[in-house]
Amino acid sequence: MEKILSIHGISKKYGRIQAVNGLFIEIYKGQVFGLLGPNGSGKTTTLSILLDLVRNDSGTFEWFGKPPSKESRKRIGSVIENPNFFPYLTAVKNLQIVADIKDKPYDDLDEVLQLTGLYDRRNDRFRTYSFGMKQRLAVASALLGNPDVLILDEPTNGLDPQGIAKMRELIKRVAEKGITIILASHLLDEVQKICSHVAVLSKGKKLFDGEVSDVLAISELLEIAADDMIQLEKAISMHPGFSSLVRSEDRWLVYFKGKIVPAEVNEFLHRQGIVLTHLSERKRTLEQHFLELLRDNS
Repeated sequence: MEKILSIHGISKKYGRIQAVNGLFIEIYKGQVFGLLGPNGSGKTTTLSILLDLVRNDSGTFEWFGKPPSKESRKRIGSVIENPNFFPYLTAVKNLQIVADIKDKPYDDLDEVLQLTGLYDRRNDRFRTYSFGMKQRLAVASALLGNPDVLILDEPTNGLDPQGIAKMRELIKRVAEKGITIILASHLLDEVQKICSHVAVLSKGKKLFDGEVSDVLAISELLEIAADDMIQLEKAISMHPGFSSLVRSEDRWLVYFKGKIVPAEVNEFLHRQGIVLTHLSERKRTLEQHFLELLRDNS
């Protein structure tokens, strides 16, 4: 798989504030990679460094296997700040100006307007747009020239529920085109629904990175049952990861100290002579994992 971005220990300090602290991340082609963290965790500073808007104090990073350059920057589209277009010009005119600045032809104007759901309003002035439409026009401008990477900083900030849903669908459509997406967000639900991979940041440090599906597959609570519930209680309490259990009607709800694989628990009990009549897992949410990471590193 092609490596799009490699970050090797970048750090950035503003006075006494350590905005980014020895960050290591690798991102591959086709991923929708979320930088997740509370406000002040270093997300925007990291993106600004990657776009050469802010100079890092130490560490290095590579785009497409090479040090950052003007050529690599041309392959990246980004929306870092609030949409900023000429209010008295139409969407088409504003995008033409952006294309001129990027030295790109007008060939894909209709395509990006269709993709962002703005084609029917393409001849309306920017000042008549809702905030959500303005955000989508910013994404359209970032997509001019068919970039390999799209960077978005808090893309749903300030949007109403309808606007959030439209932005979410837009990001999914962009990803389906094979464009690698890197987005920063403090919204757990947004990352869980949009991203394939996530890195959790806190106070400039990376606490975790991996596939979102792996995080959601972690179980710390199992429902189990057997013909002899008393023997089952004794047997499961001997499991090295066992924490506690609660009776729920005809089942035990078993809590574990950390990650647990249901098949491994089934095998463990089978070795104790217990044949389960019921085994199901209750999967944790990304929010639970996120809050645990922040708590453990506070």
